[in-house]
Amino acid sequence: IFVNPTQFGDAKDLDHYPRPIESDIFKLQQQQCDVLFWPEPSEIYPKNHKGCKIDLKGLHLNMEGAFRPGHFEGVVEVVKRLLDIIEPDTLVMGQKDYQQCAIIRHLIKSLQLSVNLIQAPIVREKDGLAMSSRNIRLSPEGRRKAVRLSATLFQAKKNAVLMPLHQVKSEAIKSLNEAGIAIDYFEIIDGLQLHSIDNFEQADLVAACTTVNIDGVRLLDNIILKGNK
Repeated sequence: IFVNPTQFGDAKDLDHYPRPIESDIFKLQQQQCDVLFWPEPSEIYPKNHKGCKIDLKGLHLNMEGAFRPGHFEGVVEVVKRLLDIIEPDTLVMGQKDYQQCAIIRHLIKSLQLSVNLIQAPIVREKDGLAMSSRNIRLSPEGRRKAVRLSATLFQAKKNAVLMPLHQVKSEAIKSLNEAGIAIDYFEIIDGLQLHSIDNFEQADLVAACTTVNIDGVRLLDNIILKGNK
């Protein structure tokens, strides 16, 4: 468990990021976790730390990267440190942070690291909202409003078999706007290269990714429209 300072462009976001360590430990105990690695920043970034510099091939420039400059460079750095320290056989990352998964997959491939990356499906609340540590910062009204996010994505998947992708996107944006939700972006992308596409024929893997702002809380969500990953 580590809240990584190098991937927060906004100091306020870092200060306000939830750190419910007692709750986290309790949940791990319930799952019969054997070991918890809970380092201090000085252990992750010692004085002699030189960082990890790789060509991200533009994967970091759109979507989250456009709103959070430097974020993914920080993600790459901390995940590389984690892999160096732990030397795991398998790394499991959640699909909710879709762009992050794609970038770490690129990191592993670029450096030929001997670790298998598994992208775990999004875990959702009963009403469809993607589980996130940020959800506890939502007001009761904001929490009710947030349900529209996943509902819009589920509808986008249904619409994708009925209409062109540009219309799928416009209908999704309309749905979020009607709910009074501030949209950072809603993009339909090549699921591997992460650039926006206009039709299914442009990629074997297609995803719809969005980030919105409710009560000052940024919520990420996505859904696979075509293919499997």
